[in-house]
Amino acid sequence: MKTTCIMCPVGCELTIEKVGKEVKVTGNSCLRGETYGKNELTNPMRIVTALVKTKLGVLPVKTTGMVPKNRINDVLKEIEKLELNKAQAGDVVIKNVCNLNVDIVVTGNY
Repeated sequence: MKTTCIMCPVGCELTIEKVGKEVKVTGNSCLRGETYGKNELTNPMRIVTALVKTKLGVLPVKTTGMVPKNRINDVLKEIEKLELNKAQAGDVVIKNVCNLNVDIVVTGNY
């Protein structure tokens, strides 16, 4: 599998292979790339960002940590249910979304 590492601005081109029970990552210039590559093959995770409806328009929100890639749609469905009257950057608008041990937090202001 080939992919681009997203853990820093360098964007190393990774080659990820399963060799027996081991996952081998090449092309990374740092340890974060190796960790990302191994996780990408075995359990891909992402930060989720979205927009939430408010009375005055929309506000950006994001997860406070990474969620399994196969649960992103579940998280987005919960975010879609929100309509905020008032919120500001830093406010937690959903605690422990989908029981994933991450919150949804506002990242911008009106």
